[in-house]
Parts: sequence; structure tokens; C-alpha cells
Amino acid sequence: MGMTETMKKHISIYLDNNATTPLDPGVADKMCWFLREHFGNPSSIYPIGRAVKDIINQARENVARALGAQRSEVFFTASGTEADNWALRGVLDTHPEKSEIITSTIEHPAVLQQAKYLEKKGIKVSYVPVDSFGIVDLDFLRAAITPQTALISIMHANNEIGTIQPIETVVSIARDHGVLVHSDAVQSFGKIDLDVVKLDLDLLSVSAHKIYGPKGVGALYVRKGVDICPFIHGGHQERGIRAGTENTIGIVGFGEAARILMERGRKDRERIEKLTDSLKKGIEEKIPKVRFNGHPEKRVKNTLNAAFPGLEAEAILLALATKGISVSTGSACSSESEEVSPVLLSIGLRPEIARSCIRMSLGRFNTEDDVQAVLRELPDIISKLRQISAFDPEE
Repeated sequence: MGMTETMKKHISIYLDNNATTPLDPGVADKMCWFLREHFGNPSSIYPIGRAVKDIINQARENVARALGAQRSEVFFTASGTEADNWALRGVLDTHPEKSEIITSTIEHPAVLQQAKYLEKKGIKVSYVPVDSFGIVDLDFLRAAITPQTALISIMHANNEIGTIQPIETVVSIARDHGVLVHSDAVQSFGKIDLDVVKLDLDLLSVSAHKIYGPKGVGALYVRKGVDICPFIHGGHQERGIRAGTENTIGIVGFGEAARILMERGRKDRERIEKLTDSLKKGIEEKIPKVRFNGHPEKRVKNTLNAAFPGLEAEAILLALATKGISVSTGSACSSESEEVSPVLLSIGLRPEIARSCIRMSLGRFNTEDDVQAVLRELPDIISKLRQISAFDPEE
């Protein structure tokens, strides 16, 4: 199964799968079938409505199985961002007697911006620092917990540097204090084995478009027995805690993407890891003075975040784009901002080094030919840019 011809016309080599993934052709086929055959409102009790309701429930079952959850624990949302926002606000609204939450300095903007909003509403937020690899400081976390702490929200894998957090230990610490734990797993879903029961999480956020599904649909896992206030008020959809007529076509696509993930995910991961290792070794051999950020082992194996001291990442990105190679400078959700990446600053990089970093993230449709093309073009681009900047790699 490969990219469609339409995809190939628009993109030569796509290495930004952490930003979004191409729609799997099998997912597209399922969505087209649904659009042709079904239009009913799933809240209607007559047959054409019940048929759509059954299809949604099958999609929910697929997503739940992919997470190791029960179907009743999965609630569809409009995005991973909504799921993150809902987790934080929903828990605080459920526990008005508590006024503190804990998160980390390298969370996705979906969590960090919500945390800043909550601070304006009088909520105390503690931001756990990370080490040079991007691993959260567990001692700081322990010390930050108070009787007023309602929730700890620590991402599973970082979107920019790929570092995987010790979620099991975070949960163990939280359990000792009776505190709920949420994890943004948007970047780990599909890249590593994910089992909410083994992780013992209370809440977890995922998104369809990171696993070759459509944009505009995500999900929040809420462990059975955990109370959470509605994020959107209105009708009785999603068992009364997330109102609004369901995004049926998006949910169908999400369910099929989850089904395909369970079918071929492990094989994909093994192949992608080999490609990523090959790309990393080639860059190290061909380009002097390159530094890779994030943990060398405890990371999602499709992600490479590389610093090229003395250069501006945007110049590298644009030069690669002229060769038909798409990479990024970090989080797609803040790519239009001129601010230096908070993630890279949090791991101790100087601003000028952080500005030299590009992220390459591989996916299901990448090939060895893609890797070799990057290894042909990138060294020449870096060499020419360094000549312009008068960079001396021996310094």
C-alpha cells in the first residue's frame, strides 16, 4: 500500500509526519463508501439513523481496541487539542474544591496555552522542568503535588524531539497522592505500543490525522469511574458529556485508521525505525558539527531533530523545499510564530542553536529512496549555507 498518484504529484519527499500524515488509501475508500451509502443522523431512532449509530460504535470499538480501552471509555472530539483542553478543564470543573494542576515545560501548545488560560482564572499551575534529553524531573514533580492538586498532565512523547516520558512512574507518584493523571498521546499513538490499562492512566488524548486518518477528529479516553464535566453543552451525544451532532465521516475514517494500525502498525514501525536510523547515520557521516536533540533511545523512533550550528533552520527548510523535500522547524502548531521553540530552550539549547534545528519525521509511506535523496541533497545545502554564513565547522 503506497501513496496515491495525487499525493505524489503534490509532494516529492514528505518528512513531516509528526505534523500530519497522508490519508491512508484504505481510510479514504472507507470514508467514500460511507459518504455514498449513509447520511442519517445517528441520534435518530429509525433505521437509517440507527445504521449510522452502529457504524460509529464500530469505529469507537476500533479506536478503543487500539488503545487497550473499553468502548465506553472513548469519547470522540474535534481534535487532539480539544481532547487536551477538555481533560484539563473538565477535571477542574468536576473538582471545584481543588485549584492546582501540574504539567511540564515541553507540552504541546494545546496543553500549555490552556494552562496559561487557567492561570488567568486563578488556577495555580506548576511547570515541571526537563533534563537535556527532555525527560521530566520526577523529584520536582513529587515536590509540586499538594492537597490542592487536581490533575497532572504529562505528554507521552514529545512532538518536536520525540522523547518518551516515564508515564508509569508519573502515574505511580500521582497514585500515592490520589491525583488524576492525563497524558497527551497524540505523538505516541501508532509509533509505540500504547495500552491505557498498563499505563494506568485516567485520561489520554489522541488524534486521527497522526495515524493516517482524517483531520478534524480526535478522542479522549476517560477511564471508567473517572468523572469529568462536559466540555460542550447541548444534546445527549457522546453519552451526554460532549454535545453536538457527531462528525460521522471523520469518526468513520478514524475507526478505519485505527483498524489498519492494529493490522500493520508493528511492521510499519520496524521498517520506519530502520529508515530513520539509516538517515541519522548518513547525516552524521556526511555533515560535520551536527547535533541530534532528544533522548537517543527513549524516543519515538521515527523522529530526528537536528541542530546545524551557525545556520537558520528556515533557510535549510526552504532550500530543501526547492528540492521537493518537506521537513519542519518544530511544532506545526507554532510554525508561524517567530518565537524560539520552548521545547528546545527547555532542554538547555542556546537560542541561536535552537534556531538552527530542523525536524524530520518519517512515516508509513516513506522509502529508502526518500532517505537516499535527502542524503544527496542535505549535505550540499548545509555546505553552501555555511559558506554564506562564514561558518567554520572546525571551531
